[in-house]
Amino acid sequence: MVVKYWREDPCTVVRVVGDLDVAGAPRLRAELDHVLARSDSANVVIDLTEVPFCDSVGLGVLVSAFNHVHHSRGRMILVLKDGMIRHLFTITNLDRHFETVSSVEEACSALSAAAA
Repeated sequence: MVVKYWREDPCTVVRVVGDLDVAGAPRLRAELDHVLARSDSANVVIDLTEVPFCDSVGLGVLVSAFNHVHHSRGRMILVLKDGMIRHLFTITNLDRHFETVSSVEEACSALSAAAA
């Protein structure tokens, strides 16, 4: 798994590439902990378009990050493409809790519009 992040006002974008499973989830958790500890990271976009598989451990990392961002009065948006990951969010009803979009640009635009 590869995790990269960068600042793109008004948010931090986290791009995940690879399986978000019991092997990869600790890496994502560590990177998200680092991102969320920064004071300028109230809003987070997590790009999961290059994640072909996610298990319950991976979902747990995302739920934990969501709770942290929500508690900090920030906003977290997931970028999902059609396929297994979007279906997973639907069948687990997590799509009712997570804000999802189809592109990083769409997520950043939504956050910019809310900040204006």
